[in-house]
Amino acid sequence: MESFLQGDVCQDLREISVINLIVSIVLVIGMLISYLPQHARIISRGTSEGISPYFVLLGTTSATSAFANILLLPKSRQDIACCKEIETFHCVAGLLGIAQLGVQWLCFTFIFVLFLVFFRYNPVEDPDNEAALVEEQPRWQTALLVASLTLLHGLAVIVVTGILSTIAHDKLAIWANVLGVMAALLAAVQYIPQIWTTYHLKHVGSLSIPMMCIQTPGGFVFAGSLFARLGWAGWSSWGIFVLTATMQGLLLYMAIYYEIQARKELSKTPLPTQTPSHLYANGFDDDTPGRFTSHPEHYANNQEQLQAIMDRQDSDAAAETTPLLKSGGIGNSGSN
Repeated sequence: MESFLQGDVCQDLREISVINLIVSIVLVIGMLISYLPQHARIISRGTSEGISPYFVLLGTTSATSAFANILLLPKSRQDIACCKEIETFHCVAGLLGIAQLGVQWLCFTFIFVLFLVFFRYNPVEDPDNEAALVEEQPRWQTALLVASLTLLHGLAVIVVTGILSTIAHDKLAIWANVLGVMAALLAAVQYIPQIWTTYHLKHVGSLSIPMMCIQTPGGFVFAGSLFARLGWAGWSSWGIFVLTATMQGLLLYMAIYYEIQARKELSKTPLPTQTPSHLYANGFDDDTPGRFTSHPEHYANNQEQLQAIMDRQDSDAAAETTPLLKSGGIGNSGSN
């Protein structure tokens, strides 16, 4: 009887829906592309400033729980088992839903790594705003706490899953739902610290607006794709993305608003005015006296500089070959 049911499940995987296949492939590729702007922004700026450490903690642990959840759901375990009996193409097509969450976990884990690599342990030196910088800059202890809790969470998920798979296989479905609820709760509060950080800083920092522009609508589409595959029984999987997309939409609105405000302030800032030129005596540099300027005092800051300019002019005049300046030339009082 069990093998008959197994055969029915595997037969469902052989009957591929072209539309669902295309949507799933687009979602996997889109998921990967959507995170690239965030990775690139952190690397290009050389800092993770503006990204809340608690947002990274909650996001990474939520993605880990979500990925483990879909791996342990009975439907997913059946699909994985069918890969021994069906063709490779049908197997890959049937597991694209799992691949979507796997890509998301990998991409967010990379954000976690970049956050630690480009974390500023020492504030930028700015005497005028030193107090504000110290207050806003997360401490290195916070980064260490985030790293420790993230690694401990991942290790706990692996250990508990391994124990249940060995001695209590029938409890895996319950553990999967626990992970799903955990992922949903973490996702529900994931964007709260980031929303607060963005509101407090009044700018996006290293947070990527293009990433959120892709992911916010994509989150709702992704949730619909998982719902079509898992139905209401998979609420603990697709419900995560409904919550995440809603919170991310709010953060996106704030980020765009602050970016527009920053551009308006920049456009209102007057350009620095240049100081009036002296006499353009040399024809090239208005801060350098000409060879025969009649106002050398305009270019000297002290008596020594004035004397040096006058000595240089006397030297140039002595070497001049123009008859007007030669002894006995035109305009010389001593000419015959």
